[in-house]
Amino acid sequence: MAIREIVKLPDPILKKISQPVERVDDELRGLVDDMLATMYDAPGIGLAAVQIGIPRRLLVVDTAKDEQPKTPMAFINPEIVWSSDERSEYEEGCLSIPDVFDNIERPAQVRVSFLDRDGKQHEELYDGLMATVLQHEIDHLNGVLFIDYLSRLKRGTIVRKFTKLARQQRESV
Repeated sequence: MAIREIVKLPDPILKKISQPVERVDDELRGLVDDMLATMYDAPGIGLAAVQIGIPRRLLVVDTAKDEQPKTPMAFINPEIVWSSDERSEYEEGCLSIPDVFDNIERPAQVRVSFLDRDGKQHEELYDGLMATVLQHEIDHLNGVLFIDYLSRLKRGTIVRKFTKLARQQRESV
C-alpha cells in the first residue's frame, strides 16, 4: 500500500468526468488499497480516484469514528439510482480543498448501485452521513466539487485563494 499525493484545487483534473472501470482485478484492488491508505493518512472519510489524479469511477469510504473499528468500503462504477425528496444538511469539507468547510444540503437518502472490490454487484440504500459522503464522492466522479453548491461569490473567493496559493508554490520551486 502506498500513500498517493492528493490533487488540490485548482488542478483541472478535478473537473474532469471519470471514466468507468472496465475490469476488477488485482491491479484495481491495489489501487483501492492505496486510496484507503491515502484517505486514512489525510485523514478523511471519503476519496475518489480522480483526487489522486486517476479519472476512473472508483471511490473509497470509511465513516467510522476514531474509536470505532475501521469499516473500509470500495465503490466501483457507483451510480445513484434513487434519491429521497427529504433533505439533510451536513458541514462538508474536501481533501482536495483543505481547510474549507461549509454546510451543504443534499437528499437525506440515496440508493446506490455499485461493484465491490471483488466485482460483485450491489444496490444499497444509505442515509445519514454515509448518504452525504457517497453523494460528495460521486460528484467528484462527475467533475463536481462541493464548492459548486455554494454561491458564486463564495466559490469564486475559494478558487482565487487556491489559484494564488498554487501560483506561489510553483514560483517557490
